[in-house]
Amino acid sequence: MCGLAGFMRLSATPNRDAHQSWVNRMGESIIHRGPDAGGSYLDSHIALAHRRLSILDLSDAGNQPMTSASGRYVIAFNGEIYNYRELREELRNEGVQFQTQTDTEVLLALFELRGDCCLDALNGMFAFAIWDKEARELFLARDRLGKKPLYYYRAGGEFAFGSEIKSLRQLPFLETVLDYEAVKDFFFYQYIPDPKTIYKNLYKLPPGYWLRTDGKSVKLHQYWDVRFDQVNHSSASDIEDGLYNLIDDAVRLRMVSDVPLGAFLSGGVDSSAIVGLMAGQAARPITTCSIGFGSEEFDEVKYARQVAEQFGTDHHEFTVKENVAGNFERIARFFDEPFADPSFVPTFFVSQLARQEVTVALAGDGGDENFAGYSKYRTDAIENSLRGLLPEFVRKGIFPSLANMAGMIPGLMTRRARTLLNTLAMSPGQGFFMTNCFFRPEVWERVVSPELARHTRDYDPGKITRDYYRNAPAEDHLSRILYTDIKTYLPGDILVKVDRMSMANSLETRAPLLDYRVVEYAAGIPSALKLKGKEKKFILKKAFSRLLSDDILYRKKMGFSVPLADWLRKELFDIANPALTDKQGPLSALFDISETSRMWSIHLAGDNYYTQELWSLVVFAIWLGPNTTSMANGNRAFSETLMSADLN
Repeated sequence: MCGLAGFMRLSATPNRDAHQSWVNRMGESIIHRGPDAGGSYLDSHIALAHRRLSILDLSDAGNQPMTSASGRYVIAFNGEIYNYRELREELRNEGVQFQTQTDTEVLLALFELRGDCCLDALNGMFAFAIWDKEARELFLARDRLGKKPLYYYRAGGEFAFGSEIKSLRQLPFLETVLDYEAVKDFFFYQYIPDPKTIYKNLYKLPPGYWLRTDGKSVKLHQYWDVRFDQVNHSSASDIEDGLYNLIDDAVRLRMVSDVPLGAFLSGGVDSSAIVGLMAGQAARPITTCSIGFGSEEFDEVKYARQVAEQFGTDHHEFTVKENVAGNFERIARFFDEPFADPSFVPTFFVSQLARQEVTVALAGDGGDENFAGYSKYRTDAIENSLRGLLPEFVRKGIFPSLANMAGMIPGLMTRRARTLLNTLAMSPGQGFFMTNCFFRPEVWERVVSPELARHTRDYDPGKITRDYYRNAPAEDHLSRILYTDIKTYLPGDILVKVDRMSMANSLETRAPLLDYRVVEYAAGIPSALKLKGKEKKFILKKAFSRLLSDDILYRKKMGFSVPLADWLRKELFDIANPALTDKQGPLSALFDISETSRMWSIHLAGDNYYTQELWSLVVFAIWLGPNTTSMANGNRAFSETLMSADLN
């Protein structure tokens, strides 16, 4: 697990000293991703930086950037190739000789022989850059599901790339101008879906894509996608057996490490199953780590303890309570752009706890998106069934009017019921977007400044969801929304959160349920075996009934939830209050502070109606402003700069 960065050098008279300084700063900015070693490569056309977290072959021979045996190619690689041993043997049989025991050298040799087709052979999580000295071309690639990040900047004849935006911001030619559509995306999704970032001309390379460039032109190509229309018609018991064995093998591959290895354990189905499979393959007790909140409503540690006792793990716990406020701003800034999934806080602390014991941790990420584990899938299935029962003229012609009328009469209809009436009037794709929207459109209209409203009035974030839903290679509604989440929520939220929070602590995380073979197998399982009546993840639970007890398999799902409403009123009050009420603070450049203050007053009075919107605004304020102290002190300089540079 590592970090990489670099830029093309297209000027006629490159300044070697200046460029060496730039690439050094790029590497130093992401030292948390690789504290064990750092290196750079510089020639007349390219600069590469690399930071190494040593996992395989701990000797200096594994340091990067690494040059191929022929001398033609140079690689900077972030990630792990889990099947590198098998690939190494194949290449040895073809006459390739190796100098190290690293997967990096295997990847480089494979690319030299097969070019971009090498990606088809890789089972792993990765983002890498390979410089072809002879062709003077740069090749970038990202793994199928987007476990590892890769950003690139293209503007004004310049091209740069890196694992994190902070590395790119070390370059003096980088222009950071807000993308207003991305701002709106953030508030509606809690993250910014690829390929956009918060800045214009700065992009995420989408999962399952490669990019080739000579610095002038850029070619993008999608090399992998998951299909839900190739249905497995085997018996349910055969599907269960195949699924169990495949996940067991995915765990086996991810237990290869030359450093201490453990697991995150929440006590839920996914992480418990991973720990159980690890215990069955390990020669010594597995190290497990859990996070609690000191609140019965949000705390799952008792279930984690139960699983830890069952499999005899070396178990460790940490309670997130008074630790929130003192660390919140520092933790939030690891994302480099606005990110509002509140579970990033406990993810940081469980990563910090795990890093005290291990360097690699396995996790249960991917189970919900592959096997329909979220409550929203059942909610949406019910809504979509109702759409099929009601005539379109009733849904579209009457329901919105009823919802509006009910909203004018206090107590006549619950907020949830009014939302349901509105979503039933929509198409399935738009209904799925609205059901899971984190910033209600009517609130957005009230809270944005006139300038931001002008820039975003004609932009609809819901189009991202609708397009994936409409174009999904799937035959039924549930498969379409699972595909949509695998393309949006999984890489944009879940995997970003885990990558940034684990790498902030120099911890590598591995997700067996995101082995691409598991994802492809799950996509072929009939939807009726994923969501069966009220039972979510039906087939996965059946498969692991041989490993886990019913009280773990069938208890109420809690997820990695946090007491968000109380956090805002209590632990985070000193951060939230100035952010939402200061008319000279960073938010005032883009939002109506009188409206955010009104919403905040309602929240402080005990009404949680605006919790999610307020949380998103606070996170955005932290990203916008240099710190909350300057907000409270009325530092207008940043806001004025933002207005003059971006809004005029």
